[in-house]
Amino acid sequence: MESNDGEIDRLERGLLVEHEESEEEPVIYTASFEEREENFVKYQTVRWVLYSLLLLLAWGIGLIMLIYLPIRRYILRKDIRSRKLYLTPNAIVYKVTRPVPFPCFGELKKEKYVLLPSVADIAVEQGYLQSLCGVYSIRIENVGVRRSPSDDLQIQGIADALDFRKAVLKQLSNLRSKEFSRQASAVDDTSNLQTGHSCTTSISPSRSTRHDSLSHSGDAAVLQKLEEVGSSVKRVQNLIEEHHLQISEPAA
Repeated sequence: MESNDGEIDRLERGLLVEHEESEEEPVIYTASFEEREENFVKYQTVRWVLYSLLLLLAWGIGLIMLIYLPIRRYILRKDIRSRKLYLTPNAIVYKVTRPVPFPCFGELKKEKYVLLPSVADIAVEQGYLQSLCGVYSIRIENVGVRRSPSDDLQIQGIADALDFRKAVLKQLSNLRSKEFSRQASAVDDTSNLQTGHSCTTSISPSRSTRHDSLSHSGDAAVLQKLEEVGSSVKRVQNLIEEHHLQISEPAA
C-alpha cells in the first residue's frame, strides 16, 4: 500500500514538473501565513509545555524538553515564515523549508504537489486548543479509496483558510464543467456521425432502385424500336411482292 501511494505521489509530481518545464503556470490564489505567526507559535508552545510537564512527572525527560523550548520556538518561526501555499489552474502546491531539530546541521525542504482532479474536498479544522490560540488548519482530502485519511495533506497556521478553500472549490468546479462540456461535445459528434451513416445507408437503396428502373425502361425502348424495324421490313417485302405481281400479269 505504501509503495503504491509513493508511486502515485511521484507520478503526480512528475506530471507537474513536466508541465512547469514546458510552461510556467499562473498562480490563481496564494495563501497567507504571516498574520497567524504569533498564534501558531503560541499554540505549538502550549502543546510543547503540556507534553513536557507530563513527561517531567513520569520520567523526568520533560526537563530536557523545557530547556529545548527556545530552540523549538526558533524552528517554528523559521518554519511558518518559509511556507508557501498557492493554487494554480491544475494543482495545489505547498512548499516549506524548516531547520532540523538542531539548526546548526542544516534545513529540510518539502514540496508537495496535489493535482486538482484528485482533490475531493478542503476541510477547515479547529480543535479546542487551536480555537483558544486562534489557529486554523486545513486538510486536503483525496478522491477515491486508494489512500487512507492519514495520507491527506494537513497544513496548520493558515490565515485565510476559508478563502483558500473557496478558491480551490471554484477552480475544481470550473475544471469539472470543462470536462463535462468536452464529454458532451464528444457524445454529440458520435451521434452526428451515426445519423449521417444511417442517412447514407437509406439513400443508397433508393439510388439502386432508381438505377434498376432506368435500366428496365431502356430495355423496353430498345425492344419497341426492334419491333418497329421488323414491321417496316415486312411492309417493304409486301410492296416488292405486289410490284412483281403487277409486272407478271400484263405479260400473261
